[in-house]
Amino acid sequence: MTTSVSIKTRFCPSPTGLMHLGNLRTGLFNVLLAKSFSAKQQKASFLLRIEDTDMVRSELEFAHKLMEDLMWLHLDWQEGPERGGEHGPYWQSERSTIYRKYYDQLVEQKRAYWCFCTEMELAITRKTQLQSGIAPRYPGTCRHLTHDQIAHKRAKGMKPALRFRIPDNETIQFDDFIQGPRTFATNDIGDFIIEKADGSASFMFCNAVDDALMGVTHVMRGEDHLTNTPRQLLVLKALNLTVPAYGHMPLILGFDGKPLSKRNGSQSIEALREQGYFPIAVNNYLGRLGHHFENEKLLSLDELGAHFDISHIGRSPARFDLAQLKHWQKEAVLLKTDDEIWQWIANFVKDIVTPDKAALFTQTVKQNIVLPEDAHDWAKQLLTDECTWDEDALDNLHTEAGKHILDNLHAAIEEHGDDYPNVVKALTERTGQKGKALFLPLRSAITGRGYGPELVKIFLLMGKNALLHRANVAKTK
Repeated sequence: MTTSVSIKTRFCPSPTGLMHLGNLRTGLFNVLLAKSFSAKQQKASFLLRIEDTDMVRSELEFAHKLMEDLMWLHLDWQEGPERGGEHGPYWQSERSTIYRKYYDQLVEQKRAYWCFCTEMELAITRKTQLQSGIAPRYPGTCRHLTHDQIAHKRAKGMKPALRFRIPDNETIQFDDFIQGPRTFATNDIGDFIIEKADGSASFMFCNAVDDALMGVTHVMRGEDHLTNTPRQLLVLKALNLTVPAYGHMPLILGFDGKPLSKRNGSQSIEALREQGYFPIAVNNYLGRLGHHFENEKLLSLDELGAHFDISHIGRSPARFDLAQLKHWQKEAVLLKTDDEIWQWIANFVKDIVTPDKAALFTQTVKQNIVLPEDAHDWAKQLLTDECTWDEDALDNLHTEAGKHILDNLHAAIEEHGDDYPNVVKALTERTGQKGKALFLPLRSAITGRGYGPELVKIFLLMGKNALLHRANVAKTK
């Protein structure tokens, strides 16, 4: 996709809760799309708009938290809240005067009409249609109300919604830049609400109008919005507003094959940040969730953008995989300096790791941690009496070779202290064991695990007295 015009993508979350992985991916892909154009020397920008028209569920706190999440991930917006721009305001709750102008225009053109149907009446109609095997759609009950009928209902205190009048017997076609050509029949689309009875704008209306007024050129969103697109195209056409290009990404599925939610694996971005995930890891994981990159290395945000290609977005749902997120987190950890790692884990281990052991502890566990809680687990395992022995470790100790190692471990440490190579040499001489038959029981005895950091570093970290104590305790297991 090439163009000489200025490109503008957007992300327009609703502040009704904490931002989760699913909606974050939408924001990230829109940032990457803008960056992909910038990498080709084309002018491109990313816009943030807060869609807070749901007056019951929207909360200012959530809006600020989602902006905090975006900034933490370096998904900066060039236009929007706290940045300004020529198309504001960027909070939809502040744009009611703008919407009123277009409502009036549609009413005047007879492309919209007042609807007094109650929620109960609509629910009954929907139930009846479903029982009859008919796809639910508004039947046009209020479509032909006269001025007198409308005035009479208003006089009775009834508050109407405003519905868009769908034209009959038309075909709506558009080229989805992800899914390909799409066609919809207007006869399958019921007249829909564009202004709610409480005076707030509906998503279907304000989302489309704002994209046009704000100069958005590319709308990339989840495929759950695909059926909204023909409705929004009709609104934009009726108002003679510019139509952006639309692309709809397959959804993300959870571990159970259902749409990703808190019940099947999704987490809030705030929770990921608190757990200690690095922004670059989250971006690399989500950037590859449903998009194929040739480069399998950990990439910066600009590098992800430079390699982002719409044609590489899959058409099948992507499945969330926590192991893959942890893979990219591990890659990010390995790129950090020891000082950076210590700053990252310090608050999790400061009650166990003394300042004089901070550097050695960091060097010891760096290769074996993904999150700060892992560092805490190793600190507790290596430097406290709270060490536990897992089943694999106990199995290693209960072998014939393991028993020989345990019988001679205290003496070897008593003689050589934290000099790991000489402890190993002494054990080999005393037991005749070598290779796994020696190292697995030795590791299991000292660490309570059959895996983990290098033993030579663990010996130096723990010191002779702690090693002697651990050898004695292990013998009782």
